[in-house]
Amino acid sequence: MAATTPAPVYGDVTALPSGGKLLATFPDLLMIPELIFGGLVWILVASSKVPLPLWQGWVMFVSVSLFLFTFILMILYCARVHGGKSVWSSIDAFYHFVAALFYLSASVLEAAFTASYGISILGRSDAIYKLNIAATVFVYLATLSYVIHAVFSLLRWKKS
Repeated sequence: MAATTPAPVYGDVTALPSGGKLLATFPDLLMIPELIFGGLVWILVASSKVPLPLWQGWVMFVSVSLFLFTFILMILYCARVHGGKSVWSSIDAFYHFVAALFYLSASVLEAAFTASYGISILGRSDAIYKLNIAATVFVYLATLSYVIHAVFSLLRWKKS
């Protein structure tokens, strides 16, 4: 008797989405806010002055590279490259776990930079400071999106 493998059920959390179903499944729907918040961090940090290039350089590296990797992963899912194989669940879980750690480190550095810059301009209104406050808010929103996605990707990986 030949064993048949059932087709993946896309309403189930154990199956990776493909094609248009990417925008209909919960954890993978978070790729849209990840791209939006990551792009905003990228734009805001790039448009501000960079007195501490090491700190904000890391924030730029994280936001740009993870923006590109998330976009590529989204395109691969839309193109149905994974073909329902379970190794892609492992790749997805690993990627979002590492991305969450990277964004957590970037958010701490951006918040520390913004706080130290705010102390140096006490009593003055500064547009650069306001840009860095906005970047700090969006880097924490991106971190939250990646952490939630990582948790649900790890749950999906465990069930597969």
